[in-house]
Amino acid sequence: MKKIMPITSIIGLRFMGLFIVLPVLSVYALGLKGSNEFLVGVTIGGYALTQMILQVPFGMLSDKIGRKITISIGLVIFIIGSLICAVSGDIYTLMLGRFIQGAGAIGAVATAMISDMVKEEVRAKAMAMMGGTIALSFALSMMIGPLVGGYWGVDKLFYLVAIFSVLAIIVLYTKVENPPKISHSYDNSNTKLLEILQNRDLMKMNITNMLQKGMMTLAFLIIPIIMFKEFGWEKKDLWMVYMPAMVFGILAMAPSAIIGEKKHKAKEMLMLGIILFALSYAVMGFAHSSTLFIVGVIIFFIGFNMHEPLMQSMASKYPRIHQKGTALGIFNSFGYIGTFIGGVFGGYFLQNYGMKEIAIVVIVVAFLWLFLVASITNPKINKNLYLSFTKIDLQKAKNLHDIDGIIEWYKNESEEILIIKYNSLDTNKEEIENFLT
Repeated sequence: MKKIMPITSIIGLRFMGLFIVLPVLSVYALGLKGSNEFLVGVTIGGYALTQMILQVPFGMLSDKIGRKITISIGLVIFIIGSLICAVSGDIYTLMLGRFIQGAGAIGAVATAMISDMVKEEVRAKAMAMMGGTIALSFALSMMIGPLVGGYWGVDKLFYLVAIFSVLAIIVLYTKVENPPKISHSYDNSNTKLLEILQNRDLMKMNITNMLQKGMMTLAFLIIPIIMFKEFGWEKKDLWMVYMPAMVFGILAMAPSAIIGEKKHKAKEMLMLGIILFALSYAVMGFAHSSTLFIVGVIIFFIGFNMHEPLMQSMASKYPRIHQKGTALGIFNSFGYIGTFIGGVFGGYFLQNYGMKEIAIVVIVVAFLWLFLVASITNPKINKNLYLSFTKIDLQKAKNLHDIDGIIEWYKNESEEILIIKYNSLDTNKEEIENFLT
């Protein structure tokens, strides 16, 4: 796991750059020239629109030119957007900066890089480590954002975000190992986008990511505005809302990862998280005191953090090796669609209706979402076999698909290992080894 720590630190810095402004951004943006609740919602979700458009191109680009160079391009674009946000004096300039921030769409590329560097059997642990890093970024952001934004100004937060991205580039080229060289029997020039989109389980995970990120963005839009407008809290005090929520959320992550991955109950953990989402919005929607509202916030973050160590891991198990960058790009694009919709929907409903109406809509969506997740196939039946080049006849690998149950095979040229993914219900390790010797 040591070799993925630098890349997870980059992910942590990148997400902190996004999270650190969220606790105070809606209140700050509402005070800018030309602003209203709807435009604030568009601004908060704005970066997600360009993320959505560019996740797949960045994923495909990383499959062709490499993960490192693609990540560095994305970080430079993110820095430019952050600096524009820092100098903005009206809602439309801030919105432009957020759009440019989103154009640095490296989330799927970083996840694909981790998938390249670790075996599938320990990928859940790697993804949990990544989720833990994201959760830590969340926790730090919930404290730093309100304090820096409240005492020195939200514009200073955007300068801080740019600094984080510069540090991430330095780590990328000084600490991150190059991923192993992979070769396979598929055509690199054609990742068969239609084949990826027709993968039902992957599409269900895409929709799940969309709904989860939508509810997260909606939460970050409404929490500071409700606490500020309805309960009279100041921006600098909002960390007292987020901090206990994040503590409980982090405590929920490890049990979720263990039960979900080691006990093969990932689907059940996702469903429990959805139930908590619905409950949290019900509590927040009908709360008549700040204390009860904060209880709803805590419930939401428990559900959200239960999802985090499982989402990327599950999504990475369904595509083939040569499709991973593209497939995870699509997965993240759906997440950013949700982020944009959550911001726009929340802004519109806050301006024209109210918190109760938002809660009712969320509860209905969560009910339908439960049925979708219940139908996802558990990937536990798929196994991976790792064979040294020196112990097999590599020429015979070309005919591996003659064996029923072989899903794919590819070569790790750097470590001289043949990796075979197979359905354990149709074949087994002994049959495959006998075939290759």
